[in-house]
Amino acid sequence: MRDILPDEVELRDVTAETILAVYRRYGFRRVETPALENIQLLTRGEGGENEKLIFKVLKRGEKLDLGAATSEADLVDLGLRFDLTVPLARYYANNHARLPRPLKAVQIGPVWRAERQQRGRYRQFTQCDIDILGMTSYVAEVELILATTEALTALGLRNLTVRLNDRRILVGMASRCGFDPSRYNSVFVALDKLDRHDQAAVIKEMEEAGHPTAAISKLVGLLSSFDPVTAPHRGLNEMRQQLGEDASVEAFDALAMISRMVSEEAGDSWRIRFDPTLVRGMSYYTGPIFEIGSAEFPSSIAGGGRYDELIGKILGQDVPATGFSIGFERVVSILTERAGTRRPGERRIAMIFEEGTDDLKRVLQAARQLRGEGIAVSLEIRGKRLSAQLAMLESHGFDGVVVFDGADRPAVRWFEDQPRRADREARS
Repeated sequence: MRDILPDEVELRDVTAETILAVYRRYGFRRVETPALENIQLLTRGEGGENEKLIFKVLKRGEKLDLGAATSEADLVDLGLRFDLTVPLARYYANNHARLPRPLKAVQIGPVWRAERQQRGRYRQFTQCDIDILGMTSYVAEVELILATTEALTALGLRNLTVRLNDRRILVGMASRCGFDPSRYNSVFVALDKLDRHDQAAVIKEMEEAGHPTAAISKLVGLLSSFDPVTAPHRGLNEMRQQLGEDASVEAFDALAMISRMVSEEAGDSWRIRFDPTLVRGMSYYTGPIFEIGSAEFPSSIAGGGRYDELIGKILGQDVPATGFSIGFERVVSILTERAGTRRPGERRIAMIFEEGTDDLKRVLQAARQLRGEGIAVSLEIRGKRLSAQLAMLESHGFDGVVVFDGADRPAVRWFEDQPRRADREARS
């Protein structure tokens, strides 16, 4: 977990506002869920590996009886949410009678996972999700992909690639290769690491997990015969033929429709391809799954899929659902590495005046006028060394200053009209 300094907070605000503006144009509306959820909900098995990373919360007051506790279950009743999808399923189950169907929801908020920190990944981080609940048609997936790619493009991200797969195709592959149906998830967990580890490491993990050597060899052969850069429809047809009777007709038809409609809308803005190695870590996915990658980041920057059975396990009746999550921290990491930490079009000035003088009334009037013109204004007490103060303000992103020094009509002095600080230092 980390502290976030003002420049990055401003960038995060602009990023969230840009994403929300796009999602609202697609008809999505904000919802919010609590940070804490019932521990039984969080550990039902749908969260995959993330369930091992839950920050669990002790019972409180009289509920917490340390002397009588014989297991962790006697001590813990809540946990910090590890994603926004499981809480959304509970939210819909509790409030479905008052919600529209379909519900097109946006969530932006913090989640927590007790994992090893690495670039773009923290123990507390922000997720940004859109979900469509109550729609069986794969038009929902088309809208999710189009909205998410448009949001990322609006942030200035280019060279995007959308990867598609379907959990039912993964099941068909595992069946075709002869894996034990009760252990498919173990195969998928290993397969999901192919984008981060070499093939030998993934094979070794499956061998150590006790999967049959013959099944592993068949899976490796199946994947090695697939061309990863092939066009989506061609790739789907190739895999469909290889799986034969193990191919899910519904899954291949759904992906063919999604890829065709999305490709037509994408034009030359971004690419889409079928990737049979795409797994997604959550076991609650039941149908199409998808990720977006960028040439500017080694891992995916958005991912999601269909989870038609998750809400039904809570509500007691099936509710179709699908969602897409932007890796907010990863996107901010990309944008931070650029120079774009400023709100587009915003100008910021500081008004500097001597404390204890009669200037404050004039300062407030001038600040009100400039704020009315859309300029951000900060009031600053004059320091002992004005030159050092001006340099500090410029380094923190101010565009100019107004210095009240007794003049009747002090004017804005824009830093851009002066030699840049680096130039001044070089000259001195």
